[in-house]
Amino acid sequence: MGFMDTFKARKGLNLHQKGQHEEALKVYEELYNSGYVSAMYMLPYSVLLLRKGSCDADFLKVKEVLKKAEKAPDLSPEKRQQLLMNYAVAQYKLGEMEKALHLLEVTHQKSPCGMIYGALGFLYIQAGDAEKALSYNLEALEYDEEDPVTLDNLGQVYYRLLGDKEKAREYFEKAIAIKENQIDTLYFLSRYDIEEGKKEAALEKLELALEGRFSPLNYVTRAVVEEEVAQLKK
Repeated sequence: MGFMDTFKARKGLNLHQKGQHEEALKVYEELYNSGYVSAMYMLPYSVLLLRKGSCDADFLKVKEVLKKAEKAPDLSPEKRQQLLMNYAVAQYKLGEMEKALHLLEVTHQKSPCGMIYGALGFLYIQAGDAEKALSYNLEALEYDEEDPVTLDNLGQVYYRLLGDKEKAREYFEKAIAIKENQIDTLYFLSRYDIEEGKKEAALEKLELALEGRFSPLNYVTRAVVEEEVAQLKK
């Protein structure tokens, strides 16, 4: 271990950044199997495993990798926050919602940041806790009033949990004005288009959503959007 491992890790990161995810995964896997412990590649490795997320084995692997990454000598406080968030997302995807919420709540109490606000705000929505989801995401909005994830979260609170579609729309439109390709925001805005008979507008939004990178913290899946696009094109 040493210079060559670092060089290989940088190679994996370069492939990752270029969007060559399968190739990057292969490099990360080789490094991991060799016993090399470094947050530099283990955190992005966990991200790719989360996005792959085709079965429980992927999420269990994320937890395994991140437990080892806790001992990485290059694990900075910022990287540790990312590690804890990724671990909580894996817990959530494995059906361990209570554990995921607790981990993010503890992390938030120690050091609030936009990344945790976005993830925890979404999980409160997924847990169906309307009161907590609303209060927490409003707190997140005070932290950063231009965070598109928080704006989308608030839109989802009103749309999914409180049944106030008009109020939800205000937040979705603010979110899309800041980040025009945000997947969930596009999906929910397409709901309004469909209700209003604007088929082409809905199709345009859904096709733009398909160009994005879906994650475990998306409400809508790629398969659902693809099916909707197919239906609208009939």
